Amino acid sequence: MRIVVFLVTLVVLAFVGYVAISGYFLAHATVSLLKSGPMATALSALEPPTDPLAPGYRGDPTAALSLPFDIVALDTELGPAEAWLVPAAGAEAGRAIYVHGIAGAREDGYRALTILHEAGWSVLLISYRNDPDAPPALEGSFGFGLTEWPDLEAAVTKMAPGDGDRVLVVADSMGAAILGQFLAHSPAAPRVQAVALDSPAISFGAMIDQMATQGGKPLPGLVIWTAKQILRFKTSLPLAQAEVATPFVAFPGPMFLAHGSADRITPIGPAQALAAARTAPTVTLWTGADDLGSYAADPKAYRAAFRDFLSRLAP
Repeated sequence: MRIVVFLVTLVVLAFVGYVAISGYFLAHATVSLLKSGPMATALSALEPPTDPLAPGYRGDPTAALSLPFDIVALDTELGPAEAWLVPAAGAEAGRAIYVHGIAGAREDGYRALTILHEAGWSVLLISYRNDPDAPPALEGSFGFGLTEWPDLEAAVTKMAPGDGDRVLVVADSMGAAILGQFLAHSPAAPRVQAVALDSPAISFGAMIDQMATQGGKPLPGLVIWTAKQILRFKTSLPLAQAEVATPFVAFPGPMFLAHGSADRITPIGPAQALAAARTAPTVTLWTGADDLGSYAADPKAYRAAFRDFLSRLAP
């Protein structure tokens, strides 16, 4: 009998130990993902692409696309953040703002910029806290939109200074989380006329779930639950509030939404649920691409869908 009790105890301890250790490492990986320094260092070591429309390209709008631009400073609560303003070539059809994703850069907006510029829009490509040309955050971490949305507010008030002014916001990956928090909390949110999202990271919980299931380890549900409990002690960010599907569902203006089913960073499920829940005009493009790869997967379809979206906007 003692042997049976001993073996059962051993199995229970092994089970608890596995869940606790796996949960700890998942929580650690999550916190590391949000740290601004390591990811930027890793990305800088990669050979940048030469195609300006490929994610990771680096070079200003003139070098990349032969487009004139102005350097402007956004007055954020942490200090000035640099942005590039590419004016419309002729009569201005509208104004747009581009918000990049985690550890990304303004150049990642060139895919949308080329379409918008052809349609007569002025485009502001912004930087925000923890970017090289913006103030560092005190905690040195990305906040999945929880801390960055006031920087977008500074950009919106720059491009749409009056309550009667309107602006389109284009957001990739974590940029969508920033936009979602802005829509939920900023008094300037009504100035946003429309939104365009590519590979939107609208649920931090869903990203943790994907990180756990991609590892192929057993009992992912228990590991995820444990990691979320540990995260409360490893970061001061209220990550449970990093869920922005609700403000996007309620957003009354037109929306463009592109996402790939092979996305290894931001799962496609929340984006599909968002599209299904919306009642306002929504143009979708579903592909089999990886993160931010829908344009490369089918540039013709992407541009056609984006132009369809723009055609729905009032002048």
